[in-house]
Amino acid sequence: MKSNPILALLSAAIFGFFIGASFPVQLTPKVYPRRFGDANYTFGCSDILVRFWPAFRNITSSVEGTPILQSNATSEVQLELVDDSINIARRNASSMDRYKIVEPPKPEGAERLPPKIVVRESDLHLRRLWGNPRDDTRTRKYLLVLTIGYKEKANVNATIHKFSDNFDVLLFHYDGRTTEWDEEFEWSKQAVHVSARGQTKWWYAKRFMHPSVVAPYEYVFLWDEDLGVEAFDAEEYLRIVRKHGLAISQPGLDITKGPRPFFPITIRRNDTEIHKSTTKGNCVHKRPCSGFVEIMAPVFSREAWSCVWHMIQNDLVHGHGLDWQFWRCVDVPEEQIGVVDAQYVVHHAVVTLGSERNGTQEVSRSQVLARQQSEFKTFGVRIGRAESAQKAALRAQLAAARTS
Repeated sequence: MKSNPILALLSAAIFGFFIGASFPVQLTPKVYPRRFGDANYTFGCSDILVRFWPAFRNITSSVEGTPILQSNATSEVQLELVDDSINIARRNASSMDRYKIVEPPKPEGAERLPPKIVVRESDLHLRRLWGNPRDDTRTRKYLLVLTIGYKEKANVNATIHKFSDNFDVLLFHYDGRTTEWDEEFEWSKQAVHVSARGQTKWWYAKRFMHPSVVAPYEYVFLWDEDLGVEAFDAEEYLRIVRKHGLAISQPGLDITKGPRPFFPITIRRNDTEIHKSTTKGNCVHKRPCSGFVEIMAPVFSREAWSCVWHMIQNDLVHGHGLDWQFWRCVDVPEEQIGVVDAQYVVHHAVVTLGSERNGTQEVSRSQVLARQQSEFKTFGVRIGRAESAQKAALRAQLAAARTS
């Protein structure tokens, strides 16, 4: 029997109406570009748009000015979306009035510039002085950062060779000696060298590792110079980190060849690939016995480092107490912070701060230790006050909401 086309069309329209009423879908998402280094950054998106609308897949371009979709927004740039792949737009042109294309906000200091010339992010990859920039070698996937002195050159050289060509290398020189490295090691010519006498790695990190500079790197290794790496492989380490979803991690410490660490959780186990807690040393299930790694050899995901950098205090150069607060930079500390046992290192415990090794003979080791202890207490006080202020502000907002 031949079907009636009018009746079929009417039936389809009725069916579509009931489907739409039963499963309403919001088609006016708010999408903001992800930008590292912005303490006030927010990010929201529609999975449907990102997955199925090709026009909105590249919203995280490092160049400012990439159009993004926002509902009922006002901007200098307001354009209608025209995309033949969007069937809804074809069938209901009036619905397009709800969509606007807006420019992302400019960073402070770039207000006078055209948005499409503004670039927020950089990297630590060396580039040529000639040729087309597009033909330069690409920025590496990961970043290795070491704070070093020339007297530890043998151990530093061994460490560098455990990291593949997928790593850019950043070296902080606390003894002021830089040119000697190029003369002795070929790999040194491809590394970035920063020199300031008698400074700590957290002093360097705060000043030279802004999240916008390390944004291209998926993982950042921020290590001391005195780690034995005979049993370590960086690529295998990252495979394990990804497998277990660790955002902040460190290699286990082999106590058969090095001193026993202060925190039992960092001791390497022989029967596991990773561990996230310990019961050794009368530990209970809280920091530093769970969801904890030390400041000696941490490895951060890009997102975790962006958070940690903002927590580093400019005047507290030793970083003591930071590791007690790393948990704030992940969603589930007991799951996303861990120690990798299958890839482990040995801590040689070389003393450099307050010794002739780093050019700080004018102070004694005891004076350095005294400042470390003082900074630990100061940082704890600051964290406590900041948390109290945050809670007070939240209570005030809730009270204002109830009265409005």
